[in-house]
Amino acid sequence: MFVEHLSLVDFRSYLEAEFSPPPVGTTVIRGSNGSGKTNLIEAIGYLATAKSIRGAPTDALLRIGAPSAVLRGRIVNAEKARRVHIDAELKSAGRDAIKMGGQPLRRVGDLSDGLLVTVFAPDDLELVKGGPGFRRSYIDDLAVSLLGRRASTFAELERVLKQRNSLLRSVFASGWRPGRALPADVESTLDVWDHKLSEVGGVIATIRHDLTEQLDPIVGRTYRLLGGTSDARSDSTATVSYRPSWSGALGEALVACRDEDLRRGVTTLGPQRDDLDLRISAMPSRTHASQGEQRTAALALRLAGHLLVTESRGTSPVLLLDDVFSELDDARSSALMQMLPPGQTILTTAGSIPSGVTPAATVIAREGRLES
Repeated sequence: MFVEHLSLVDFRSYLEAEFSPPPVGTTVIRGSNGSGKTNLIEAIGYLATAKSIRGAPTDALLRIGAPSAVLRGRIVNAEKARRVHIDAELKSAGRDAIKMGGQPLRRVGDLSDGLLVTVFAPDDLELVKGGPGFRRSYIDDLAVSLLGRRASTFAELERVLKQRNSLLRSVFASGWRPGRALPADVESTLDVWDHKLSEVGGVIATIRHDLTEQLDPIVGRTYRLLGGTSDARSDSTATVSYRPSWSGALGEALVACRDEDLRRGVTTLGPQRDDLDLRISAMPSRTHASQGEQRTAALALRLAGHLLVTESRGTSPVLLLDDVFSELDDARSSALMQMLPPGQTILTTAGSIPSGVTPAATVIAREGRLES
């Protein structure tokens, strides 16, 4: 799979830009800080996920003063011998419009049938050091890449949580206080949303559990190789497992914490509170690992996901490396490049090209323009 052509209009710092990277090998995007090199791979990431890889809102993706931005991507899946067009119009007012193959997009998960990407970025360290939300996003994005339209359950979770939380807030606002009985109609409505959350939560828990089971041996292997050892018996290894926020049946757990949820006006347990337990040498990586070990673990997570998607989908996602080598020593940089499966890689750098990288093409980003 590769990006054959990308067209940008009024996206971030670009008034207009055209980009046609080679289908195989590494395209290096060089430029000083603020030159727009990360904006380019953010555009590719948007066409694959319908969201900013930097977590930015739509308004931040539009060129200053522009009412909208347009992205057009032409993607080739060589394994399936097909070409897909993905077009997106981002608007400062109103809903964004995305089309794939000329047809309006029905589900965000459908985009994975057209374009898959893996993003390495400097803030990946938050996968280890940050809060559970970073790790949930990682595992859920990976699930969407693997399951495509079958991952619509994640959108259903957001809908159910929004309705349940709205009900919880309205009950407290109406004067209910802990220790009082709930009105019968409120209790029955809450039972309905508890049942829905239990159903969708159970599906998501199964997806996350199964996926971490597949990831765990790959994370351990890539961590050792990135650290310079291939010995599976080494004490210095990484493991990852799924840690739900409840025990037993989710429906029963929701009933048990109902008063607390009503008092706080929010659902206090469920898939939206889960975490991944990442350990190095059997110790929690967030609190017991060195900075170097944490960075290697974050790389291992990203690389493991990339390898798993490549194996499962039969095609290598487009690899987007956003200035990650500035944070790595030569040994880890070299090990990372050696472990990448063949495919299209787009790498940004503000400095020199990392050792061991032979560019298939080099593009200069300068003040919202791309120059060969």
